[in-house]
Amino acid sequence: MPKIAIIGAGSTTFAARLINDLLTYTELSGSTITLVDIDPDRLAVTEAYARRAVEQVDAQMRIEAPTTRGAALEGADYVFVTVMIGGVAAFKVDIDVPASYGIDQTVGDTLGPGGVFRALRTIPFLLKLCNEMAEVCPDAWLLNYANPMAMNCWAVSAATDIKSVGLCHSVQGTSKQLARYCGVPPEEVTYRVAGINHMAWFLELKRNGEDLYPALRRALEDPIIVAQDPIRFDIYRHFGYFNTESSHHMSEYVPYYRKNQETIQNYLTEKWDYPSLWPEQRETAQDDIRRMLDGGQPLEITRSHEYGVQIIHSIETDTLRRANLNVANTGLITNLPTGSCVEVPCLVDGTGVRPSYIGDLPTQLAGLNRTNINVQELTVEAALGQDRRKAVHAILLDPLTAALLTTDKVERMVDEMFAAQAAELPQFQ
Repeated sequence: MPKIAIIGAGSTTFAARLINDLLTYTELSGSTITLVDIDPDRLAVTEAYARRAVEQVDAQMRIEAPTTRGAALEGADYVFVTVMIGGVAAFKVDIDVPASYGIDQTVGDTLGPGGVFRALRTIPFLLKLCNEMAEVCPDAWLLNYANPMAMNCWAVSAATDIKSVGLCHSVQGTSKQLARYCGVPPEEVTYRVAGINHMAWFLELKRNGEDLYPALRRALEDPIIVAQDPIRFDIYRHFGYFNTESSHHMSEYVPYYRKNQETIQNYLTEKWDYPSLWPEQRETAQDDIRRMLDGGQPLEITRSHEYGVQIIHSIETDTLRRANLNVANTGLITNLPTGSCVEVPCLVDGTGVRPSYIGDLPTQLAGLNRTNINVQELTVEAALGQDRRKAVHAILLDPLTAALLTTDKVERMVDEMFAAQAAELPQFQ
């Protein structure tokens, strides 16, 4: 039975979701779940959760929590990555320095100055991890959940031979939202989605073979529905297709919606700023799990819609599934750059992961994707080549940054961000 390592298991809420998923597949009974994190206190909570969950469902799972990553990787068959390199302190720099220049990032983990610097911190870690895997588990699958997804996966596929895919839940989540907007049961909805992570497109949306886009167009006329997802409905109104990430996320990837506070409030009346909410939510969730464990309360062990464990189950049992995954563009989307990271439907079974050919996206959608891919490509080149100028070029080409700052201000801002993160990015000093 497989050995499954979770790197960054101190992210207890998400690690618990993966553990729960593993426990819901009886065919995976007998597997080993190995947990590792640089924070021993948070890791201890995840380990306690895992042991309690295994005991509760009487599963034949072995739980390990070694003190070194090397021990966790030894003989692994699957390696989940759920890390956030630099932690809260680096995230704060990603947000606060651009904010002082007027760039308001509501999430800051995918594109923009925040996404670029998160990638510069994360890619070296991933390359080191892949080198370690090549030594002790060369045939293992790297299942990456760490953002910025496209940049991280692009770097791994370009610089290593490790089998890897990037995993997100925005396609599954959006399909359920679209079912609700159209007034149909989500389990009856089928779709064909392709593009890049956090900006993929519902090229087809159907219910029992019937096109649902007419129903979605009718929803455009309902202000109550549109108010639930204002940016994405506006993108749909003007570009003709619905995209896969939330209005708050999407507002960062294009130049239209975050020009100033008035514009932000016009389009996003509900304020939701992940950088200010996440640290407290993270600690609250950890405390809730501690209290639950200390109080001996039964755990709610249900299967999520995450693709990660589904992939393991499909490969181990030769069960055919389709999943939207992030992979290298080897001619899959023909009007996006070769080698870039694209999110496309993939078939998964005992033979592994087989991405689907898409062909050309509608030109306007490919155009929007390419504005983001420009930033991703330069960031990957900056990380792989330890080239500070390419990082500057990436942020100069960022759509939101370019809508707000002159070139000189971008240079000053990037210098400040490098100075503030000198300890995390010594290769660029």
